[in-house]
Amino acid sequence: MDAIANLLGTAISYIKTIGITDAIDILIVAYLIYEVIDFVRRTNSRNVARGILLLVGVFLLSYVLDLTMINFLLRRALELGVIALVILFQPELRRMLERVGSTFTSNRSSSTPVMESAISQVVQACVDMSASRTGALIIFERAVDLSSIMNTGTIVNADVTTELTKNLFYNKAPLHDGAVIIREARIAAAGCVLPLTQSQNLSKDLGMRHRAGIGLSEQSDAVVIIVSEETGAISLALDGALKRHLNGATLMELLHRELIVDEEKKTWKDRMKETWQHVWKREANGAKTSDKK
Repeated sequence: MDAIANLLGTAISYIKTIGITDAIDILIVAYLIYEVIDFVRRTNSRNVARGILLLVGVFLLSYVLDLTMINFLLRRALELGVIALVILFQPELRRMLERVGSTFTSNRSSSTPVMESAISQVVQACVDMSASRTGALIIFERAVDLSSIMNTGTIVNADVTTELTKNLFYNKAPLHDGAVIIREARIAAAGCVLPLTQSQNLSKDLGMRHRAGIGLSEQSDAVVIIVSEETGAISLALDGALKRHLNGATLMELLHRELIVDEEKKTWKDRMKETWQHVWKREANGAKTSDKK
């Protein structure tokens, strides 16, 4: 009991020495560890992580046992391994940095009639194309900029309507094979080419359209809607995950949840983003005014 009491006393004394900066430091490290674990989980790189942990374990063991040569070789291997990992996971690291950078740019709009109308028009178009088994690939851009993807297609810049959306995917239309990108509740581009997913764990009945939709959702925070040409099934891809066999009501609910934030349901993160955007726009407008003077 005395040993336990001494241990608790020591722990309490250490806790009392923790200041605000120490707490912030711990929280940042905990967040980084969480992001690394989530990164490993989402990129299907568990075997790579196990290999790295095994090398680190052997390295520590060689240090404890004073195995000089093995320790030297493993130290050099780990130093070169960092560079190799950066090269190997370049696409994933780029996507992670893009998402970190997009933290201060809100990816969802408030409950505006324009966005609600766009969602309703897209849902109706998807339901109609599902009934006629017309293949479609529709993307709602959010924080991650998709200009590079838009450049592979044709700029449209038109209001979102059910009729226009269906016409773009009509099987004899010149742009029907590509994807339609919706930016700020407007059809920005059509006929766009998307990157295919590299995942090997997908169902074999998923075609190129689904693989392209999942691929873009892995590389960005976009919301991707896929209508199957073979079965007419409606699917939604988000963060590399695919929700299949959706009806119109479910699709509407998912799009509202991802693209619209009600004022009453805003989180502190949403409000921080809005504050940052307001300050950024104010500074930008101030700089423009100064240039004019």
